[in-house]
Amino acid sequence: MKSVSWDFTVDWRKLRLLHELDRRGTIAATAEAMYLTPSAVSQQLAGLAREVGVPLLERRGRSVVLTGQARVLLAHAEEMRELAERTRAALDAWADGTVGHVRVGSLATGITALVGPAIVRLRGERPALTIRVSEQEPDEALDLLDAGELEIAVTVDFPGAPSRQDARYHRVDLIADVMDAVVPAGHPLAGRSSVGLAELAGDVWVGAAASDACGHIVTGICAAAGFSPDVQYYCREWDAVAGLVAAGVGVALIPRSAQPLRPPGLAVLPVAGAPASRLLFALVRAGTELDPGTRAALDALSAVAAARPDGIVAASALAGLRRPASGAASVRFSGCSQVDEGSWSYALKDSTDPPPDDRRRRRLPRRLPGRRAARRERRVQVRPHAAV
Repeated sequence: MKSVSWDFTVDWRKLRLLHELDRRGTIAATAEAMYLTPSAVSQQLAGLAREVGVPLLERRGRSVVLTGQARVLLAHAEEMRELAERTRAALDAWADGTVGHVRVGSLATGITALVGPAIVRLRGERPALTIRVSEQEPDEALDLLDAGELEIAVTVDFPGAPSRQDARYHRVDLIADVMDAVVPAGHPLAGRSSVGLAELAGDVWVGAAASDACGHIVTGICAAAGFSPDVQYYCREWDAVAGLVAAGVGVALIPRSAQPLRPPGLAVLPVAGAPASRLLFALVRAGTELDPGTRAALDALSAVAAARPDGIVAASALAGLRRPASGAASVRFSGCSQVDEGSWSYALKDSTDPPPDDRRRRRLPRRLPGRRAARRERRVQVRPHAAV
């Protein structure tokens, strides 16, 4: 059996001519139906025979009839047409973001609070869009995003994380995850309705290593309160942190996205005054936010975040990042900022960044002075084309 190479092609228009010839019986009738000359029909059918490598027409007297190979070709042509229609429909669905694959890497609390509910939402709206999820630490998620092995990273700021102005990425802020103080049930402050972080400055702390993203966040929040925590117990899972606090070895800050906590024997206390929080955001490679599937996933994450009491995104996250209101105070201290609502929201800051107004002024195009501007304006005037 002769094999078919990848360069084997069939012209659909010529197949239609063959189909019409089978229906109408003569070259002349086919040409009239297809608004062609009889010689054009004959030439195109001869070209089709050369493409497939078999005779398609057999002359009988002054007319032609289809060969057996031509009828086999027509039988398969119908299947090919159906396959082409399904392929076109699949491509159109991909363009609408209704089918496709999106790989998401997220820290554990981001999966619980945002990614899981977003998948539920997408399953109802776009059941053919497949979301693959893997738990990743913030630095690992960024590496995989850069390598093209993830489409979306749901993460927090960490040492070495890209700044907001990094042109390599598109960023969508999602939630301000409030951090509560957690102390053993027998702690002297356990009966309070809230606690100031400075009141825990003399306690032993349970947390992540200082090099870990979450450890860096806790250290920055405590530094904003005026002290450096004495971390003597190190864990990466929030339930493990809560277990050690319940054992009475120290105190901790635990985000609300990781609550309720399973171990008994704990007292969860809101931080008095401006609440401490960490910022969870979605990061994609610049330009890929326009990919239909990625955009649908970002929209779902944004919608889930907007429905939460700690959500900080507008209805359309792709319209841009939220900025502090005009006149809002902005305080920088050890990687923490206090903006708008008076809440401590941890984020890496770059003190060398120019203020927004300066950046906007630098982007404005330079105006050409005097006569040069007038000459340039005359040159770019649009003239109507002559009628043809």
